[in-house]
Amino acid sequence: MINQKHLFIIISILFLNISFSQNRSLPIDTIVKTNHQTYINGKKISYVAETGTQPVWNKDGVAEASLFYTFYRRTDVSDNYRPIIFSFNGGPGSASVWMHLAYTGPRILKIDDEGYPIQPYGYKNNPYSILDTADIVFINPVNTAYSRMHKVNGEYPKREKFFGISADISYLSDWLNTFVTRKNLWDAPKYLIGESYGGTRVMGLSLALQNKQWMYLNGVILVSPADYRTLRVGGPVSSALNLPYYTAASWYHNKLNEDLQKLDLLDVLPISEDYAINKLIPAIAKGGALPLNEKAEIAKKMSYFSGISEKVILQHNLDLPESFFWKELLRDEGFTVGRLDSRYKGIDRKQSGDNPDYNSELDSWEHSFTPAINQYILNELKFKTDIKYNMFGPVHPWEDDNLNTREDLRQAMAQNPYLNILTQSGYYDGATTYFAAKYTQWQIDPSGKLRDRMHFKGYRSGHMMYLRKEDLKKANDDLREFILKTLPGKKPAKY
Repeated sequence: MINQKHLFIIISILFLNISFSQNRSLPIDTIVKTNHQTYINGKKISYVAETGTQPVWNKDGVAEASLFYTFYRRTDVSDNYRPIIFSFNGGPGSASVWMHLAYTGPRILKIDDEGYPIQPYGYKNNPYSILDTADIVFINPVNTAYSRMHKVNGEYPKREKFFGISADISYLSDWLNTFVTRKNLWDAPKYLIGESYGGTRVMGLSLALQNKQWMYLNGVILVSPADYRTLRVGGPVSSALNLPYYTAASWYHNKLNEDLQKLDLLDVLPISEDYAINKLIPAIAKGGALPLNEKAEIAKKMSYFSGISEKVILQHNLDLPESFFWKELLRDEGFTVGRLDSRYKGIDRKQSGDNPDYNSELDSWEHSFTPAINQYILNELKFKTDIKYNMFGPVHPWEDDNLNTREDLRQAMAQNPYLNILTQSGYYDGATTYFAAKYTQWQIDPSGKLRDRMHFKGYRSGHMMYLRKEDLKKANDDLREFILKTLPGKKPAKY
């Protein structure tokens, strides 16, 4: 017979075994709600924040993943016809943290007015958030933030079900259908916003939602969009489209000739754009057939617009790589410039070389974003877990053979007369340049018949243009204006 002392020891051992055998995991389907108030453009706003996970179902209706999301819904208005915006960041493999805690959400980072981190890190009210105008859902694809795959019959799903352009669009469109149904949002005007790779994502989602989920949108917002049909293909067009960005970065660092430097940036850029389209593309296209005297003249003009020497440009046969530009522009001063935002400077081990050692701007941002999002989710949204918040998650290898999302967006617009586009880009973004974003808009609709439904806005900052206080206000105001102008009212959807 077991005495009381032995029974206590056995129970203690069992308890310890259970404790130490627990897996670090997140519930597949869970919600935490908190109520908040803030001030936007001087007006008091009340809202509820719903934070949690929602399943991704397989074809048999079994949960094979769960996505972490945060849903902000204004509560001090009676209008049930409020717009809803579904927000995605990029990567691929990036969490939704960037736009969530620095752009459209009700809280933003504590940073200086130009976007540089300040200790102690943290967050504060966002006085320019679009929550006064639209409700917002920040969505994290699989393996980003707290989103994870789940085992089905003891095994994880195959990675190709989630990690590729087509797979990403497919499962996210299904997830959005579930979300809209659960939250009773079918009658709400709907918008997608995607930053960087998120631009590729939402271009594809626009058609997938219409043709597979029967969900029609009012707007697609492309923030510093990555268009793979220009970004990674190389060649004369991709190369020449970089020149206006080189002009912008050189202007910022006072590296242009005096006659350009004395002009305002917005007066300089159209001149560079015109040269890139009308002179540089055909010159690079001619390759070795370009006469040497013409080649020398092109190099001279490129130097004029880029701040890089004619000799170096000729050494690259007029095809100047972006990575080399980031290394070369301030080489004599001992600095590199940032990829995502060329206002930022870096310091390399050696001044020689063809590309920077690291991305100075991204390291700067992660200083403040990482602690802030972890603090914010735990302390204000009251969501607690031992799972690590993946700023960038393991999603590679990533299948990127589907380069048709630009055409997907055109087809979605043709089918849906309500659908409009807004593109927002920073002039100092060297990763997904502003001029390439303009070019993408031009190429979405070669006929020009949809032109009046496409809008472009540029800002004097980089990839995350909203980090700069002046652009945070302007960009949110531009979003607000776009949303209000694209609400259909009682206008019929017809041509």
